Amino acid sequence: MLTAADFIPNPYSSTIENGNFEWSAPSNIALVKYWGKKDNQIPANPSVSFTLNNCKTITKLTFSKKENQGNFSFDLLFEGKPKEDFKPKIQKFLERVEVYLPFLKDYHFTIDTQNTFPHSSGIASSASGMAALAMNFMSLEKLLNPEMTDDYFYQKASFLARLGSGSACRSVKGNVVVWGNQANIEGSTDLFGVEFPYTIHENFKNYQDTILLVDKGEKQVSSTVGHDLMHNHPYAERRFAQAHENLDKLIAIFESGNLDEFIKVVESEALTLHAMMMTSMPYFILMKPNTLQIINAIWKFRNETQIPVCFTLDAGANVHVLYPENVTEKVLQFIQDELVVFCQNSQYICDKIGSGAITS
Repeated sequence: MLTAADFIPNPYSSTIENGNFEWSAPSNIALVKYWGKKDNQIPANPSVSFTLNNCKTITKLTFSKKENQGNFSFDLLFEGKPKEDFKPKIQKFLERVEVYLPFLKDYHFTIDTQNTFPHSSGIASSASGMAALAMNFMSLEKLLNPEMTDDYFYQKASFLARLGSGSACRSVKGNVVVWGNQANIEGSTDLFGVEFPYTIHENFKNYQDTILLVDKGEKQVSSTVGHDLMHNHPYAERRFAQAHENLDKLIAIFESGNLDEFIKVVESEALTLHAMMMTSMPYFILMKPNTLQIINAIWKFRNETQIPVCFTLDAGANVHVLYPENVTEKVLQFIQDELVVFCQNSQYICDKIGSGAITS
């Protein structure tokens, strides 16, 4: 079993003066939710997610060797323009990963990043953003250590991404990714995300996710604060046990293709996540009235049509509508007819399962 120490490199065998890379990494949507963490971004419970395809961050990293190696040196551009308020998060990330990437102070970096989805649309961009940045840094390390294997490259990229944003470790690979130690899932670990290692039924191939943008504003409680509130939460231990139980259920569900059981687990997980927020101290509610309107409309539609459409939620008000590819036309018509009215500016994004980070 790998430990964090296994990602501390030996002295590099090569040198490089300058260059650039470009990677895109997608967002992901958790089916079993991660909520609560220990030190060093270790999850309090395991999670599993669908890697998305269209909602992604594209990051170009340009690097050049510098004389003074005493400090981190970087410029940050968002959509081609300087973005000073992103810099503290990147600075903190570099400080966390320096022991694993000892070359970081040798170079000046220009990090030029953009999203394919609207910024501040309430879709988690920290997962895709940190994953894309980690892939770029690993590409540089691979030049310095050409003997590196592909397995190690991706494991370490996921490990590094996790240190920037926990769920980012699930955005490196696809299509279904497990993060966190789970007894019945071979190779699962708290250190990085791994591709789900067992059979996945045809029903879940090319699964669709239409994201309804209910509220594009800044969340009133950050995910970091929310995770911290699990430390003294009265229901925390039972919640962590429930996540393990639900992940075990999904192993069988993915193999059998049982959509009814899939819906039960996924919707229960979404509501449990928000129940934990409502019962923490201080308590908070991230759902909006329109979130509840959408949930009720989905339940009514599913009950009347028997079409296997369901919802999940992240730590926010937006609704991810999940459904198999073969009912796409009917579900999109339902969204147009009944759900768009609850979206801010009628906005929604059509996405589906994807295969992880790619270089260009």
